[in-house]
Amino acid sequence: MFGLDEAFRNSLQGLAHALRSERAIQQEATVLLVAAPVAYVLGTSALERALLIACLLLLIAVELLNTCVEKLCDHVTPSLNPRIKAVKDMGSAAVFCAMLACGLCWAAAVAERLGL
Repeated sequence: MFGLDEAFRNSLQGLAHALRSERAIQQEATVLLVAAPVAYVLGTSALERALLIACLLLLIAVELLNTCVEKLCDHVTPSLNPRIKAVKDMGSAAVFCAMLACGLCWAAAVAERLGL
């Protein structure tokens, strides 16, 4: 069984690999780094600030899972396959939904801050 420190190390290794090799993860991590200080200014409470950052972290989590599905699909069936394409498209749709949810949270925070 994995020890907590080994599981944590594996998680960091997976994140580091994704940051080195996946453009979408790189872009979303950059957004997180820029948005975290903005969340501090934009949020009106500690909870709101935490939720703004959390939705970005959840977006990255969904992107990581989508990347895993895509890589596994490519490994299992490297050739074009309509069923595999459908699976990949559903993973992409999950990322899209997470992006919409994140955008909604940030838009609501901006609207609240501006008194709209």
